[in-house]
Amino acid sequence: MRFRPLHPWDVTYDEAVAVQMRLRAMLRDDVPLDVRRLRTVAGADVAYETRRRHRHGRDDDEPVARFVAAVVVMRLPSLEIVETAVAAAETSFPYIPGLLSFREGPALERAFEQLAVRPDATLFDGQGVAHPRGLGLASHIGLLLDATTVGCAKSRLYGITRGEPGPCRGNRRALLAPADPGAVFAPGQRIGTVLRTRDGVKPVWVSVGHRIDLDAAVRLVLLTTRGCRLCEPIRAAHRLVNDALRRTVHDDPRID
Repeated sequence: MRFRPLHPWDVTYDEAVAVQMRLRAMLRDDVPLDVRRLRTVAGADVAYETRRRHRHGRDDDEPVARFVAAVVVMRLPSLEIVETAVAAAETSFPYIPGLLSFREGPALERAFEQLAVRPDATLFDGQGVAHPRGLGLASHIGLLLDATTVGCAKSRLYGITRGEPGPCRGNRRALLAPADPGAVFAPGQRIGTVLRTRDGVKPVWVSVGHRIDLDAAVRLVLLTTRGCRLCEPIRAAHRLVNDALRRTVHDDPRID
């Protein structure tokens, strides 16, 4: 799978925000999808460790973040693993909430490029449109892949809810845009769903990535969740990426 060359990764803060606003206008977040007709689904996750690059006997002043991305493709409905891909990349783009896709994107691009199978949909451990500028990781990467994507995050980045979802699997609450001057959403606009995926455990935060609507996104998360809080494709990618990060950092002589 190839990323469309919609922008470079090496950008300033102002340039990154401008990219997000431009890409937001290209997003398709209202596409109905019958998830029962999907044959494959992927999960994507990224982990990183910040170190100082060691060159010529000295440490550079600027820390470098070493990112490792993993993508796991599964067959539906069995959730049998079809293919995996792992890749690493370094970036000096700073940690700025709302712009994490510019740190994680290069490693994800390398991982997706390795896939021979193009999944029918991909679930990301991150936000979709539930983002201050309406373009979280799942939406950003979905546009670059021109593919169906869903954000399934472990915590809230943006938005408000009126109470908690009920205690049982499938219980949910609407995630609404706050009254935020200059925001891309109208106050109270639905931007996601707080979803209970297992009885009695913390909910997840589901939002549209690209080329899907919210109802289908929620159904896909439930379809791929089997007895744990997180859906199986993301759980598999999480295990793979953390194992790979430990090996990559340990074996890479460029990183202290």
